[in-house]
Amino acid sequence: MTPLDPRLYLIVDPVHGPGDPLTVVRAAVAGGVTAVQVRAPDATGRELFAATRAVLDALRDAGVAVIVDDRLDVALAAGADGVHLGRNDVPPEAARRVAGPGLSIGWSVTGPDDLDAARALPAGTIDLLGIGPVFATATKPDAAPPTGVDGLRRLWEDARALGLPAVAIGGIGPDNAAEVLAAGVTGLCVSSAIAGAPDPGAAAHTLRSALVSARPSWGTDNHAQAGGPD
Repeated sequence: MTPLDPRLYLIVDPVHGPGDPLTVVRAAVAGGVTAVQVRAPDATGRELFAATRAVLDALRDAGVAVIVDDRLDVALAAGADGVHLGRNDVPPEAARRVAGPGLSIGWSVTGPDDLDAARALPAGTIDLLGIGPVFATATKPDAAPPTGVDGLRRLWEDARALGLPAVAIGGIGPDNAAEVLAAGVTGLCVSSAIAGAPDPGAAAHTLRSALVSARPSWGTDNHAQAGGPD
């Protein structure tokens, strides 16, 4: 499996998203995206499986992890590199028991209760935290209330003891990326800022430049493992 590098983490809907999703994914990775999550909440299991396989095939030689949102069954069946879970999905400890140690498991943190749940898990159960939404977003209408940058900073400070990398998610784009990164999180998780841009490759490059400016030691290597902030 491809290790997860969460520095610039793209969420795409390859079933119902705009344009040609595979073209978007290839361009975004060429522009600097380091991980891709397949999120298609309105898709059937078969549709999500086929879409995940298509993304995996498109990125076969790119060295970029492909993650499935919510659906552990699809992630395992498709041979994805990971799954991202929230409080309404399969419990992380059950997912780890079924998947074994190789699958990357992400966990959504929308507030202190989600951090408490993460703390209660055995070590090694989860590999990544997704904190947010930071700002209001139309991409996920059922999202929790925005944390704002101050709320993000507080959640990240409370999460540091877990020793896990974390990405900020929700309404993030070129205009606020630097402010979000200043909160100390490992990386950025975006959707429409890249997938909805006229030139996804250029949009990814702009966000990647913001990341390198905030973390100069990352340089220009697209796929080095990022375990936490500098």
